[in-house]
Amino acid sequence: MYSLEFPVRCSPSILYEFLSTPVGLQEWFADKVDQRDQLFYFSWNGAIDTAEVIEQAENEFIRYRWDYYSPDEFFEFSIDQSPITNETILRITDFADKAELKDQERLWNSQVNDLKHRIGS
Repeated sequence: MYSLEFPVRCSPSILYEFLSTPVGLQEWFADKVDQRDQLFYFSWNGAIDTAEVIEQAENEFIRYRWDYYSPDEFFEFSIDQSPITNETILRITDFADKAELKDQERLWNSQVNDLKHRIGS
């Protein structure tokens, strides 16, 4: 398990929409996103991966589990605000093998840069 933090210039409620809705996620995370109940279907170049929402609190966090993850693994977007600067912080928690960690960090950095661009941050 590892966590990454990114400052994002927008309100927690706007950021949460980009992390928890098909329309928001499709803006930066995947080519196409569909949702049926608690299942999200993410499409990249025609390949589809499925993730279930396993826990969430509006404007605070959302936790997903890929269908290929073990039961104790997940990926989570959490939103904090710095008490000092009042800056919105996006924290991403995910799981990866040690050998894949650098590639996963690069992927999340790229994805979050797309997110910031879409938000105008």
